Amino acid sequence: MRVAETRAVNRALRKAYGIGLCSVEELGCLAGPSRPVGEPAPSEKPHSASGSNNGQPRLRDKLCLLIRQYNLDPKLVKAYAVDFCGAKTLREASRDSVERFVSLLSQSAKQNRDSLVCKLNSYAQTPEVTS
Repeated sequence: MRVAETRAVNRALRKAYGIGLCSVEELGCLAGPSRPVGEPAPSEKPHSASGSNNGQPRLRDKLCLLIRQYNLDPKLVKAYAVDFCGAKTLREASRDSVERFVSLLSQSAKQNRDSLVCKLNSYAQTPEVTS
């Protein structure tokens, strides 16, 4: 019962924060021989276009990490990314433009987080005033 509860809590937290990785509890026991970290199993396929097969984290995971690390508003970051990439939606943006955005966001957050937050706030939608 304790393990089931831990797994459920971990799943809920991962879903809430948009983390694409699973917890250690979800992995279970290793049935086969162990491999060095980063070496894929023979049956594993390379990541899709949004991931990579060179041991680097996926772009989405990098972006989620930056959002959590610098306590940024995910909706505003997404609006900024769409504008930066010049696409109607983030899914329609090219991988190169999303990579440039993630790099820019990382640099901006490291250099001057307050300025970045101010820029992100400019993407906040103001509620319409009705009379």
